[in-house]
This record gives sequence, C-alpha cells and structure tokens, in this order.
Amino acid sequence: MPNTFLSSLPLSRFEIDRDHLTRDIPDLFDVLAADESTRVLPIFNQQALLDPEHSRLVFLGASVLGDAEQLVYLGRSLAETSLEPVGTRLVAAELSEEAAKALEPDESRWVNLRLVAADLDDRDAGAFTEALGILNWHHSHTHCPRCGAQTVPEKGGWVRRCPVQQIEIFPRTDPAVIVGIVDADDRILLGSNALWANNRYSLLAGFVEPGESLEAATVREVFEESGVRILEPEYLGSQPWPFPASLMCGFLARVDPVTAADPLLPDGEEILDVRWFSRADLEDPAQTVLLPGSSSIARAIIEHWYGGPLPRPTW
Repeated sequence: MPNTFLSSLPLSRFEIDRDHLTRDIPDLFDVLAADESTRVLPIFNQQALLDPEHSRLVFLGASVLGDAEQLVYLGRSLAETSLEPVGTRLVAAELSEEAAKALEPDESRWVNLRLVAADLDDRDAGAFTEALGILNWHHSHTHCPRCGAQTVPEKGGWVRRCPVQQIEIFPRTDPAVIVGIVDADDRILLGSNALWANNRYSLLAGFVEPGESLEAATVREVFEESGVRILEPEYLGSQPWPFPASLMCGFLARVDPVTAADPLLPDGEEILDVRWFSRADLEDPAQTVLLPGSSSIARAIIEHWYGGPLPRPTW
C-alpha cells in the first residue's frame, strides 16, 4: 500500500539517478561541457530559474558551466515527462551575482525552493533540493578542519580534498526530529519560536545529539521546549531540508497520561509559547494563527493528524 504521508512531502520526491560511478570520471566537467546533451540547473543566492508558464525549472545548455563558481554533478534524469530525455546528465552550477544578472536580470524569475517546491514535479523538486543541499555544504567546508588549508572539490563536487593532509572530506547532513504531539482529547501541540512573529506556530523540533537515537531525541527535545512528557514516538517519514543541511525525521507521539495534567512550560529562549489546538481551533476563521508552508514536513504532519488539507494561511 502506498505511503500517503511520504507522498505528501514535496522535498522527498525525486526522479534522478545520482549515478555515483560517473563522479569518478577524470576531468568530469570538461567531459560534460563537451556533451551537447548535458543540462545545467543555474543556482544563484540559493534560488533557481523558474519557467512560470509551465511551473518547471529552467535547465540550460552546457555553455553555462564556464560561468560557474561551483559545479556539482546531480546525476541522470529519470523523468519521462520532462523536456529532457531519460538519461540526460544534470549539473548544478552556482553563479555569481554578475553572471546571474547577465543570464536573467528579472529577479522575479529566480525563485526560492520553499515557495515553489509543492508546485514542481518530482524531478525538479528533487534536483533543486539536491543542488541546495550539496552547495550549502561546499560553502561551509572550504577549509580543512585539521590544518585550515583550502580544500579542493573533486568527484563531481561530492568530495573536498585537503592537499596538505591528503584527506577526503565528505558531505554531511544534520539529523533533526520534528514531532506532532497529541493529547487525550486528540488536540495537537504547537509552539511559537522566538525568531518568529507571535502568531506563527509549528511543531516542536530539534537536532539529534551525538550518541542519541531519533526516538530519544524526540522525548528530550519535546520536554526541553515544552515541559511535556511523551510516550512511544511513531516514525512517519523523513524529508531533506537544505536550509542549510538538515534531514527532518517526522514523528507522531502521545502525551504520557501520568504527567498529562502538568502545566505547559515553554523554555522561554527558543520557544516563547506552546498551545494545544483542536481541529475546530484550526478551522476557526477568527484564529489569526499561521501554520508552516506547504513545502515543510511540519505542515504534512499537522495535516496527517487533521485528516486532510487545512484551510489555514501559511508563513
């Protein structure tokens, strides 16, 4: 039976074979530049070019490769409905401001993944997510963690090598948990972060610490941020969140009945307010609460609990 929850996660979709063996080709980008069938996804300031008429990303010819500040081989397209044939090799090219403006001066054509992910097809959503994830890693690993020497990208942009230590540095992903917490009255717990406007609410979430399981992290993070004790967190699915380098692991959990009457205790630093919401609360047009956007796993978990799409504004 298809997992309907996973199918609701825009950034978990993909139709790309990452084709890891091709990464080992010597002078790979020279080879790809000489291939007229190569297609390039231009990235500028974490944005990609959109064809607004058809709600798809713009992929360009290999001539763009020469203007890039950073290149990453994404793999081969598997999409049968895209303009590019199945098997087309795809490259992400990060551009400077000058090159981006020369390519497309209309700033409205450059779009943010958060805003368009749900409207893109599986191939484009996967390509955009993959590109941002690996490019963000390059930004934070320009120098060797051992000696500080400048590292050199290799293997299609999937490795950085320290020329002094002769070590390879591989991309990292930071696992985080995000939890839909439900009480005995089937209400869901939402919190407002200190960095947000006070009418923005979402699920509680946090990073997994070293030596900690995903399940243990859910119990710890929820208690630290809200004072709520939970039982038996149920794993729902995961979604990459390349802002800059997270993997969001989604859970649903119920409140421990022994402590259910305990007061809610937001930590006051990261979380300023936590509240229980019923389905009727979220349906009430008088409520000014804003929920997470359609590209987030938080929205998917809330709607999984709710039982369908929510007619509630997002942020």
